[in-house]
Amino acid sequence: MKILITCVGRRVSLVRSFQGAARELGMQVELLGTDTTGLSPALRVCDKGFIVKPTNHRGYVNQLLSIVKKNGVRLLIPTVDLDLMVLAEKKGLFEKAGCKVLVSEPGIVRICQDKRKTYRFLVKHEFDTPATLSAGTVLSKKKIKWPYFVKPWDGYASRGTAKVRNRRELLFYSKHIPNPICQEFIEGPEFTCDVYVDFDMDVRCVVPRKRIEVRGGEVSKGQIIKDERIMGECARLVKELGAGPGVITIQLILSKDGAIKFIEVNPRFGGGAPLSIKAGADFPKWLLQEVAGERPEIAFDGFKDRLVMLRYDGEVWLSDSDDGGLILDV
Repeated sequence: MKILITCVGRRVSLVRSFQGAARELGMQVELLGTDTTGLSPALRVCDKGFIVKPTNHRGYVNQLLSIVKKNGVRLLIPTVDLDLMVLAEKKGLFEKAGCKVLVSEPGIVRICQDKRKTYRFLVKHEFDTPATLSAGTVLSKKKIKWPYFVKPWDGYASRGTAKVRNRRELLFYSKHIPNPICQEFIEGPEFTCDVYVDFDMDVRCVVPRKRIEVRGGEVSKGQIIKDERIMGECARLVKELGAGPGVITIQLILSKDGAIKFIEVNPRFGGGAPLSIKAGADFPKWLLQEVAGERPEIAFDGFKDRLVMLRYDGEVWLSDSDDGGLILDV
């Protein structure tokens, strides 16, 4: 069985989790990866790596299709926001080639990638969420309850965000952050929840991860918190949205008064998914089983509570002449 992970970047732990799941299941699985550079650590731990055009290049999809067809890829897994939309729109081409793509429908991806639409969806379906306004709307108010959190409505990986405490700061950041929106600032611990949706579009497991420390938009320290109320609301949200199949990542803040304030939905693997996998929510194993035509046994809360992940940097070593078996031209 061949599995392709796109924009694999630094997802070394995720690649190794799939490799470990294959060994546990006794399956012959080959992990393929793509990136725009050979200096991608995760590309170097894949069984086969491909250097491809950027996701916004007009030849990107054809390159992926070529890889899929030449190698008999059965499952394609996107791991970042960059190619979600193009894969959602072209999913049928891959399915004709016998490859399932772990991506939601285009309309759902649009809701998730536009934070204004995410806010409207949450309000419409009666999920609690911080008030989200344009910078101009906030500035037009006579009385403003500071602070606010400013970020791009189409941003990702926590890029271009700022906490503003007064009009002067909001005026400054609204000019320097592209496509800015203002979110009510909520005090409280932040959670990222991994929601597993199977190939029948059933929500099978929800794992809440408390974000203890974040670096570069990705969790570096986190802890599993088996909170049934959070798990239930995340499951309800994914069902209402219709996202899946695969792992859907939901971000929320638990306010001081105990309210669950949803802030983002990302229809893909999150960077902190290795913590959930280590706790027993073995997403790679379940996906391999499903591709093989099996229905894995999954307990909704079948993972270890309170497990803590403390991340650190690792290395992949290359010699001057090492091309790592990468395929440069597909």
